[in-house]
This record gives sequence, structure tokens and C-alpha cells, in this order.
Amino acid sequence: MPHESAQFNAIVALTQRELIRFLRQRTRVVGAVGQPIIFWILFGAGLRSSFTAPSWAASLPHTVSYQEYFLPGIAALIVLFTAIFSTISIIEDRREGFLQGILVAPVSRLSIVLSKLAAGTFLSILQAGLFLLIGPLISASGLVAPIEVTWSVTRMLLATSFLVLIAAELTALGFIIAWPMNSTQGFHAVMSIFLMPMWLVSGAFFPGGDSGWLYWLIRANPLTYGVAGLRRLLYDTKLPVTPELPSMLVCVSVTLIATVTLTMLSACLVSRRSVQNAA
Repeated sequence: MPHESAQFNAIVALTQRELIRFLRQRTRVVGAVGQPIIFWILFGAGLRSSFTAPSWAASLPHTVSYQEYFLPGIAALIVLFTAIFSTISIIEDRREGFLQGILVAPVSRLSIVLSKLAAGTFLSILQAGLFLLIGPLISASGLVAPIEVTWSVTRMLLATSFLVLIAAELTALGFIIAWPMNSTQGFHAVMSIFLMPMWLVSGAFFPGGDSGWLYWLIRANPLTYGVAGLRRLLYDTKLPVTPELPSMLVCVSVTLIATVTLTMLSACLVSRRSVQNAA
């Protein structure tokens, strides 16, 4: 019991450190929330006239605009950016020597992983949830097309719970990418050639449809199911199952499996000895 208490205290302390670091670097909020909102407004205005709603949108009682379709994708982008900013601190901690101190401390390596995941998930939920609440207000101001999203307590709880899964999944993915690196420039390069395309082919930016090889790439992308599940929770969980919109059960299952798998891989990666970590 004392040992378990020490591990829990270590997780809490490391998580608090990440949250305090975030509060002291408020420009991260601008990068994680400001840029996606600008994308939402500008892309929505530019692509509004050329957007063709997917087949499942015909089941809704209103016409789906591009900005309404894009809303869950922007929430996923905010989570992605927050996960990137929260895990890139691993590289900074290694450079400053803090990470080496944690690795030799009498705490489990899993505590390091869980603290990063807890902090990244909390910050992601905070910022993405704020956007989902103010999104309809932005729509009411006339900057974007009307959005038909009616919040209820049940819908908010379900959407928040699912966002926790997506946030933990992306934070664990960012952890796996950042852990072996010693250069923030390298991390940003990976973001440009891997993480951003991963978001683009998740159905967040455009419907998949029957677009040949791209269709299969979208289906193989685990983030696709996160975006689709969030879209169902925002609009209607009883929407028909289509190639662009998997069932809620499939969305939850794939996202949960991906989250657990990436978390386990993160723990295995931290447990592996390396000259870089010992330096």
C-alpha cells in the first residue's frame, strides 16, 4: 500500500508540474485553440459553396453546412495540437536534465507515462470542450454558417467522455514520437509529415466517400473513428451507418483499443534502457 501511494503521489506531482508549466506558457493556448478556430472560419467560408454533404446528412432535419460538418474535425485538431505541445516537453525535460532525474527516482516508469497522459488529456478536454461550447456562439455572431447543435447534460457527458479517449490516444501517440527524440525540430518535422496528414485523412476535413486508395487509408486511420464518434454524439447517435460514418460501437471500440495499445507501447518504450536517457 505505501508503495502504491508513492506511485500515485508521483503521478499527481508530475501532472501538476505539467499543468503549472501550461499556465505559465499561455501562448500555448493561442497555438492550440486560436489556429484551429481561424482554420474553421476561413476554410468554412472558402469551401462553403463547393461542399457536398455526405449521404448520412440526409437523415438530419436540417441542411448540414461545411462549417457544421467541420466542427468535430476542428475539436479533434485542438486535441491533436494540445497533445503535441504537452508531449514535446519530454524533449525539453531531457535537454534540461529533469527527465534523467525522474528516471533514477524510486518511481515506476509507468508513472511517467500516466502523468504525461493525464496532463495532456486534461488540457485537451479543457480546450476542445471550450471550443465546442463557444462554437455555436461564433455561429450566432454571423462569422460562420448556422450550426444546429443542441446541448443537453447527457450529450455533454457522453461527448466529454469520448473526448477523453481521443485525447488519451493522441497524447500517447505524441509520447511515443517524442520519447526517442532529442530535437524539437525533428518533432515538428514528424508533425508535418505524419500527424497533420493523419488528421486530414480522418474524415475531419472532407468526407471519405468512394475515393479509391484514399478510402482505405481513411478506414485504416484510428483517428477516423474518433472524429466519426464525436460527430455522432454532436448530431445524433442514431444516424445511419455509412462508409463515411461508422457505428458508435465501432467508433468507441477502435478508439479504446488504440488508446490502450498506444499507452502500453509508451510504457514499454520508457522501460527500455537507452544511452540517450542515461546521458
